[in-house]
Amino acid sequence: MTAGVSERLPRLLTLVPYLLARPGIAVAEAAADFGVPEAQLRRDLELLWMCGLPGYGPGDLVDLSFEGDTVTVTFDAGMRRPLRLSGAEAATLAVALRALADAPGMVDADAVQRALAKIEDAAGKVGAAHADAAEPVGEGVAVGLGRRPGRAEDEVRRAVETGRALRLTYYSASRDAVGRRVVDPMRLLLVDASAYLEAWCRRAEGVRLFRLDRVDDAEVLDEPSAPPPGARGREGSGEDLLRPDDGAHVAALVLHPAARWVAEYYPVEDLHADDDGSARVTMRYGDRDWMVRMLLGLGDAVEVLAPPDLVEARRARAREALAAYGEDD
Repeated sequence: MTAGVSERLPRLLTLVPYLLARPGIAVAEAAADFGVPEAQLRRDLELLWMCGLPGYGPGDLVDLSFEGDTVTVTFDAGMRRPLRLSGAEAATLAVALRALADAPGMVDADAVQRALAKIEDAAGKVGAAHADAAEPVGEGVAVGLGRRPGRAEDEVRRAVETGRALRLTYYSASRDAVGRRVVDPMRLLLVDASAYLEAWCRRAEGVRLFRLDRVDDAEVLDEPSAPPPGARGREGSGEDLLRPDDGAHVAALVLHPAARWVAEYYPVEDLHADDDGSARVTMRYGDRDWMVRMLLGLGDAVEVLAPPDLVEARRARAREALAAYGEDD
């Protein structure tokens, strides 16, 4: 039987920061930490897929990656960004956090207390600014609940400037996976308004491009950056530099106007715009389950032309969802 709201809500609120701090944790281990059966935790993870930012499309919702029996948060829906609140919002959130800290089933009450302390401290500073200012202060309360934005990017730039090797934690969109690797930086590039690191990847034994906004963590190593003598950077500009990852599957899609944002958010190839506002694209992906979830979220706004196994997987998952909905009725 599904857990009640009073028991489940504190666990859901804790799950994302818990998983962010433990990438690749075994589902069984996480379930043990939360004191629930593994089946219940999997239901919680399925619910998290429907939580996120306004818009509630695949690019707005919390996203998870499963590899075997492990789970990693691949998109946290902005939970690493500083939270900016008005004075009234900060007071309301502080009251809610005090109640949450005492709620049964809260795994990490210390995290709630730390967040509450930060909010109260920030609210106090803003209150003092209001008291001293001749004009109203309208900046609100900025509360940093995660790592400082840009720290990983700063480390990448420092490695390039100092000629040091770099250990990266990197999200590959086409494979929908977070991986760790050691690279030898070569140069920084700007392609279509996005910054990239060009580096020799020791794991792949080849030159690769890493988009800086997908670098989750970076550590500058003591050893020098030393690409092999034959390593050469990619020539050209724009799309010529962005060769797709090897080994990815390719889907042929028709994106209707409501789904055109997919071509801007995810890497696509061979985009052909139609007069009705739709677009035909090919899109590479590594994890079929992730691709099926994205397609289901888009509904009728996307049509799958190929491959046949992806078409059938989408239909099968839709039938399962409808059957489950009918049982709940």
